[in-house]
Amino acid sequence: MTAGVVLQAAPIGPLADRLLREELGAVRLWDQPPGWLAAQGASVRLLATSVRQGCDAAMLAALPNLRAVSSWGVGYDTLDVAAAHARGIQVANTPDVLDDCVADLAWGLLIATARRIPAADRHVSAGEWTTLGSFPLATRVSGKRLGILGLGRIGQAIARRGEGFAMEVRYHGRRPKDVPYRFEPSLPALAAWCDMLVVACGGGPETHHLVSAEVLAALGPRGILVNIGRGSVVDQQALVAALEGGVIGGAGLDVLQGEPGAPAALRERDEVVITPHIGSATIETREAMERLVVDNLLAFLRDGRVLTPVQA
Repeated sequence: MTAGVVLQAAPIGPLADRLLREELGAVRLWDQPPGWLAAQGASVRLLATSVRQGCDAAMLAALPNLRAVSSWGVGYDTLDVAAAHARGIQVANTPDVLDDCVADLAWGLLIATARRIPAADRHVSAGEWTTLGSFPLATRVSGKRLGILGLGRIGQAIARRGEGFAMEVRYHGRRPKDVPYRFEPSLPALAAWCDMLVVACGGGPETHHLVSAEVLAALGPRGILVNIGRGSVVDQQALVAALEGGVIGGAGLDVLQGEPGAPAALRERDEVVITPHIGSATIETREAMERLVVDNLLAFLRDGRVLTPVQA
């Protein structure tokens, strides 16, 4: 199978950018003159993109002979997967290789929030540690009840880590799975049951503001919310109100609505820990993700099938 033109929609990373150029002769869209897509789009057979750049209906329409899309990132809410599949275009993302890193960060945020580690560090750094026992008590993690919204690959990796902390685990999602954890069909009921709720589902219309004021109220004044999924899943205004009103105990957030950046109402609170969307941001994982973008396209050229197809 011949490649035709391989188009790279946006920079992905040093390794992927180099491999796409050297192994597939990819055309970099951002280096092309205005009108290139309209003039040359029909020659493109393969597309490399990212969850940040995406591939919307307009780009698909400009590529009438596209056969496969390989996207960097596990999310695909910025890809028009339905339109691609309707045209027989295969769409791939980069799952699996980032599961452990994202799950590790979820646990880092959970422990940091429950034990108030950033606030404790600021307490010491500000020279306020002058008396033993002066820092407020925090919340124990081990032995608590862990709720997970979205038990995909990352959600299951988070759940396995929960077992190591002697936690009972339950989950909510679109449907029950064959896993050793109890399925809870109601998200508010899961929030009412658990001590700590971790959001590990994808974005998009189906999950928009799924974590609502009702869910936060059910989580309760000692409950902790962690979000390593998508910022759109949590109603951010409701979250701010819940924190200000003492409705929940704290939040650990790697993703936010309107990111980059965080509102002062969140970043200035001691019971909130925020990281700048770094779930997969380790050297090892990012290199594996970048290589998988290229390997998906190479596999399509070799076998007519991408390695990690999006099934949505």
